[in-house]
Amino acid sequence: MKDYPRRMRQRMRWWKLLGLAGLAGVAASGVVIARAERRRRAYTPEEIRARLRDRHAEASAADDAR
Repeated sequence: MKDYPRRMRQRMRWWKLLGLAGLAGVAASGVVIARAERRRRAYTPEEIRARLRDRHAEASAADDAR
């Protein structure tokens, strides 16, 4: 196999590091999304309805105040 010059090896090393950083970023994003999804699914349907009603009441009160 041909021995690459030092500059080319360094350039390849940077591409490898950049690729690994990209993979780490994708994995971290997946963890954040999964955590948010778990939190979202932790609510019961009754809790979701109550929160929606509260938000609707707040929005209606803000519209009435205008």
